[in-house]
Amino acid sequence: MQDLTKRAVILSAMPVTPALSAYLQPGDTVVACDAGYRNAAVLGIQPDLIVGDFDSHEKPETDRETIVLPVKKDDTDTVFAAKEAMRRGFDEFLLVGVSGGRLDHTLVNVYLLVMLREQGKRALLVDDYSEMELVGAEKVEIPERFPFYSLVNITGTARGITETGCKFPLDNGEIHCGYQYGTSNEVLPGQTAVVSVKEGLLLLIKDFPEV
Repeated sequence: MQDLTKRAVILSAMPVTPALSAYLQPGDTVVACDAGYRNAAVLGIQPDLIVGDFDSHEKPETDRETIVLPVKKDDTDTVFAAKEAMRRGFDEFLLVGVSGGRLDHTLVNVYLLVMLREQGKRALLVDDYSEMELVGAEKVEIPERFPFYSLVNITGTARGITETGCKFPLDNGEIHCGYQYGTSNEVLPGQTAVVSVKEGLLLLIKDFPEV
């Protein structure tokens, strides 16, 4: 894990399909978390680092760098992996196999996007159904290939929300955690939707087409 200009891929235990290998890039540094080691084979890659308490997968017999964690700890294996990658200097993250299954783990992993952003990092979470990222003051484009997208407030109140190029546009809107109305918007045919937030953060979920 020497080239810090590359991206850290955090690979956790939720089942993935080979289709997600399309998100991998040459030079990615892969950190497998416990049973996430199984997903490396599904994606056709080898982890550069393995971390975990190995309560859901036996410790692999491998020459790859491995960090064995205690079972009793505050951080999940996935959270530890993200912190370790930050400690090693990575600024860009791809989170794979971190959503689905147990809701508590999924929610904690979604909030990893917040933790990483607060540390000035860029992060994208992908599974077989959607892409997830945070939107703030910077404009984020949503291409027409996504049939639906949603904006969900997970950090308090978001103000000054603007959406253009979509079926339900918004100008200087506000969404707070107690009332979520940003679900299932659609990109207009032949256009690209653009979303930005003046104050606060929103979770942008872009749904893949059903196959």
